[in-house]
Amino acid sequence: MSTAGNPTLPNRLVSLDAYRGLTMLAMASGGLGLHHVAEKFPDSRVWQIIGYQFEHVPWVGCALWDLIQPSFMFMVGVSMAYSCASRQAHGQSYTRMFAHACARALVLTLLGIFLRSDGRPQTNFTFEDVLTQIGLGYVFLFLLWNHSTRIQFAAAAAILIGYWCYFYFYPLPGPDFDYATVGVSSNWPHLEGVAAHFDKNTNAAAAFDQWFLNLFHRTKPFVYNGGGYLTLSFIPSLATMIFGLLSGELLRSPRPDREKFWGLVVAGLAGLALGEVLQFTGLCPIVKRIWTPSWTLFSTGWTCLILAAFYGVVDILKFRKWTFPMIVVGMNSIAMYVMAETIPGWIHRTLRTHFHWTYQWLRQVFDADNRIFEFFDNPNYEPLVTSAWMLLVMWLVCYWLYRQKVFIRI
Repeated sequence: MSTAGNPTLPNRLVSLDAYRGLTMLAMASGGLGLHHVAEKFPDSRVWQIIGYQFEHVPWVGCALWDLIQPSFMFMVGVSMAYSCASRQAHGQSYTRMFAHACARALVLTLLGIFLRSDGRPQTNFTFEDVLTQIGLGYVFLFLLWNHSTRIQFAAAAAILIGYWCYFYFYPLPGPDFDYATVGVSSNWPHLEGVAAHFDKNTNAAAAFDQWFLNLFHRTKPFVYNGGGYLTLSFIPSLATMIFGLLSGELLRSPRPDREKFWGLVVAGLAGLALGEVLQFTGLCPIVKRIWTPSWTLFSTGWTCLILAAFYGVVDILKFRKWTFPMIVVGMNSIAMYVMAETIPGWIHRTLRTHFHWTYQWLRQVFDADNRIFEFFDNPNYEPLVTSAWMLLVMWLVCYWLYRQKVFIRI
């Protein structure tokens, strides 16, 4: 694990750091509590739209919040294209690079389990966390690095087709099946036709988890995941990382910048179209929670378009000053992730303990009827205010690390 680095390396893709930073800020913010605020205004169409975008959809579909994890996975592939090329240029052998990839995969997997076990009576062996998902697929991604575009694309296609077949050929539950036994409510909108093979907790990968997760010591037997998340989602998400690797190789190539930009745009539009077609025809629904093949294509479409936007503005047009708050986080993404998973509660309690009196004093000094104070005093906006303060504290920690030139990497 490295704790020092140079933020001004000439071959660093600034747009990638900015994109990573924005994704980390979104994740750490918890959506700024906007979906909780929306619950306070059930009759407001505007707030309901905002709330929908900052919470995971129950099953089929996509909200803005659902794009955080695929952005992580996609950027792992983009980063590998640059980091492996850099290691190779510095004379590292393939064996040493492979050993580093294995070590990194192990650390990411264990770190994900460690964070998911926080506050539990014993180690919580679960593998649907984004870090464990990256760790489970990372070595396979490395093995595809330095191969031709054709081989990498063929591997991604084989993964998606094979994963679809794995679900399709698993038998559907019978007419008398009790869905309550797998945590599915009676009013759940079940999928029909071919799409029924991708329903919640009655699919092939859910059956795998009922076997696999019970191989580990647990306080009680594993039966289902309440959110429908699956260990085997790392397989199609590996395809997401492969598409990121392909995009990274495109950006590293000697092609003109505008050609790279339009390549990402075309790939993004193609991914969106293919994902929508698979859902529209009923062959494969777009479900983020189980990372269906159509979701892989659809979400990759969005990540390609977002990266293209960052690349065009930051690396082609050189408009970079506005990205500084994101760069600070993007270059210490592991630190931000760990903080977001462990200390928000402590930050909240500390702010209440030590700064509540300061706020009351300010209200007395200034006009207590000021609209700003009305906003802060309104309980409807408390989730937003609390989340914003916690995010600011975590960003300041990353800023301090940035100023000290400390960059925590695995």
